[in-house]
Amino acid sequence: MPLFAELRLTDLIDILIVAALIWFVIAWFRTSQARLALLGLAALGFVFVLARGLDLQLTTSLLQGFFAVLAVMLVVVFQEDLRRLFEGIAVWGLRRGAPRPPPDVERSLVRSLFQLAQRKVGALVILPGREPVDRHLDGGVHLDGRLSEQLILSLFDPQTPGHDGAVLVQANRVARFGVHLPLSTDWDRLGAGGTRHAAALGLAERCDAICLVVSEERGEVSIAQAGEIEGVATPDELALALERFIGRAARPAGPTGWGDLLGRLRTGWREGLAALALAAGIWYVAIPGGAVETIERRVPVKVENLPEGFELVSVQPADVAIRLEGPRRDLYMAGSSELFVRLDALLVQLGRRTFTLELDQVESPDGIRALSVEPAKVRLSVKKAGDEEAP
Repeated sequence: MPLFAELRLTDLIDILIVAALIWFVIAWFRTSQARLALLGLAALGFVFVLARGLDLQLTTSLLQGFFAVLAVMLVVVFQEDLRRLFEGIAVWGLRRGAPRPPPDVERSLVRSLFQLAQRKVGALVILPGREPVDRHLDGGVHLDGRLSEQLILSLFDPQTPGHDGAVLVQANRVARFGVHLPLSTDWDRLGAGGTRHAAALGLAERCDAICLVVSEERGEVSIAQAGEIEGVATPDELALALERFIGRAARPAGPTGWGDLLGRLRTGWREGLAALALAAGIWYVAIPGGAVETIERRVPVKVENLPEGFELVSVQPADVAIRLEGPRRDLYMAGSSELFVRLDALLVQLGRRTFTLELDQVESPDGIRALSVEPAKVRLSVKKAGDEEAP
């Protein structure tokens, strides 16, 4: 039967929805701070499957105990990442966009930041994206003043008490100043950056906000977003980066049109194909794979309980045809170690050589049952130890 012969339109929609969810999780995984921990859990899962396949009972038992408390561990270890994941789903579902500041705000930010860079005065400005940022911010003074070049320069004046913190900009308003941010520990990306750069990158690792940093030691302007930080050399370069960020953040999240969809496909088509293949595999195993089917398979006859002093020469026939009923995936995946006929050879000591096979002698995984055995009789050829073959 062809692999997807039973595929219907509703199944196709089902697969596409699951693929979209998997694609979303893959995108989240790529930006997750705990991705190394997730890879470690995946490695343990692989070891567990391998241990079960090789019948390593001690390893399997230990890992079963570990996975029993895994749900609690996931909440503890990935608390921040899971919260961001669910927030992202909510933002996507509500089609939430960030308020778009007017063009004069962008120009004021660019001019003021490069003025501060020329004077080697440190600064840190936050522009939120679609995701909420308040839970990542600590302290600060509420201002809610209209943003201007003069206001930015005065807030970062080294003589003012709030100049060491960050300024939160929402649309055309300075909402707070003197704000403290979580610090990043990614020293490779930070390079020679100081505390302001660590704070900017720390927030960019936790949400989709953009952070603009001025280094007071080097007089350079940098941008932190999407877990990355890089310098900008000119005001035009900073203005272009701001325009791109604001244009993207101001658009509502979710399905905004074919152009946005095609753009996402161009940048993440590999992850999309992997998600589609995984969703199709899950569908095949769970839906048509779960349908009850009847098939015929040849399975080996395993002789047990042979009396002491006898040696088995041959079993005729060595395997028999059995009609089996059960879920399709289980029928095709069951191996010879799980599916066989058990033959008790104790009566060999009384001269018995021909044995009748009953359905209750068929060993099979849970959910699979035997309907018939053909042939119903097998003959054993045995000999006593050190003798010729017995009749």
